[in-house]
Amino acid sequence: MKILTVDDSATMRRIIKNQLKQVGFEEVDEAENGREAMGLLARGGYDLLITDWNMPEMCGLDLVKEVRRSDAIKALPILMVTTVAGKEEIVTALKAGVNNYVVKPFDAATLQTKIAQIAGKPGGAR
Repeated sequence: MKILTVDDSATMRRIIKNQLKQVGFEEVDEAENGREAMGLLARGGYDLLITDWNMPEMCGLDLVKEVRRSDAIKALPILMVTTVAGKEEIVTALKAGVNNYVVKPFDAATLQTKIAQIAGKPGGAR
């Protein structure tokens, strides 16, 4: 499974990549904002998008909306990883097209569970 993780914090991207590796996901690319992510996504080949909400240039919510408008990648599963934890915000993200939602901080097991829920499979890498 090839994953793109998007967060303006290099530290957070590194944490996510390390947690993904802990649970068996080795192919992980990264971008620091939605605009950069769209450039990478346009090349294709991704099986999952993990994005933060609050980022400069193009926030995660706008990224989700752009992905869902693009015929080439609109079916791409999206996991939002963010500090935004209000019920209204979660509903907004889900309505925009997010498949699942994780509130920071989280651990590798939580990340694995959320990915498995998106993939429709019980835990672990494919």
